[in-house]
Amino acid sequence: MRGTDARRTPFVGHSTGLDLHALRPISRVESRLHSMAEPKTRLPDSRVTPRFAGLCSFGRYPLLTDLPDVSTLDWAIYGVPYDSGVTYRPGARFGPRSIREQSQYLKRYHLEHGVDVCEVLSLADAGDAPAPPYHPKQALDGVIAFADALPTNARLLALGGDHSIAYANIMATWRRLGSPDEGLAVLHLDSHLDTVDEVWGEKYSHASPFVRLVEAGAIDPRFMMSIGIKGPLNAAADLDYGHDAGINVVTYDDWKLKDGDRRIRDFVRRLERRPTYITFDIDCIDPAYAPGTGTPSVGGFTSAEALILLRSFAGVNVAGADVVEVLPDRDVAGNTALLAAHVAFEILALDAISDR
Repeated sequence: MRGTDARRTPFVGHSTGLDLHALRPISRVESRLHSMAEPKTRLPDSRVTPRFAGLCSFGRYPLLTDLPDVSTLDWAIYGVPYDSGVTYRPGARFGPRSIREQSQYLKRYHLEHGVDVCEVLSLADAGDAPAPPYHPKQALDGVIAFADALPTNARLLALGGDHSIAYANIMATWRRLGSPDEGLAVLHLDSHLDTVDEVWGEKYSHASPFVRLVEAGAIDPRFMMSIGIKGPLNAAADLDYGHDAGINVVTYDDWKLKDGDRRIRDFVRRLERRPTYITFDIDCIDPAYAPGTGTPSVGGFTSAEALILLRSFAGVNVAGADVVEVLPDRDVAGNTALLAAHVAFEILALDAISDR
């Protein structure tokens, strides 16, 4: 897309009937834009095409199918409208659509990191993976096949969907890195450990993705940290798998009241440049801030705390990511989906400031 004339290119949401010459930005904005490098991701001009108009891609990024050249694509963002892995309240299959809708007001410049994400990264919305709701393993294998077909040079950001879809996106991420023997490192933000072997005889639920991934060799549990764990457990034995496998656990109380913040910083330093996957379950947020989720647990991060925590991962080599468990039917004024969209942007910004 480098060098493309914005006046002739119908970006996502662009109204071709408008005369851009008659609606040019004010001069001070124009002069600033001329001083910037050519962006790798071209966005519709919000002064021409309102953010509430046009097709609803994530962040108003171009659709993958509209890119003339995908060889330099940095991130493929796709939805997984699937929630047959839930153990309580369904509805996260509508999450990708809701997150995209709330992402329309995302902007390109990250204030705290001081980076124009769209200038540095080539980003595209790849649509939704096919995920029929009837057979969990078959559905997740279909998601893997969809992700495998995306440009191999791009990193994968999946919008869920329930947390079982992390199994698919992590497997696809691991495979496109050559299935390294050491597996991926994982930064896991969640209320729940998600290390139950099976639920009601099903091994591919949102309670078990990390057990399956450890079995496959796709992640290294010694380089996995689960952050924000909170609320009551079914039994003390729920802690056994993670303890035996070597998963690092920082509860919300550890982070808020004890030495959890130091432990997280030490862990991030230990990762160095190891490929690391970030999986963000929205229920790690206090439901007072993010009520739209299927298995809420009282307490937890505020929205601001979660964003600040994500920014502390600066320097991590982000190999892939997901944002999951947004349930629009329980959302209030779109708050949860709006936060999920910003979480996704924070993750992209981590890559934008990273030296690959």
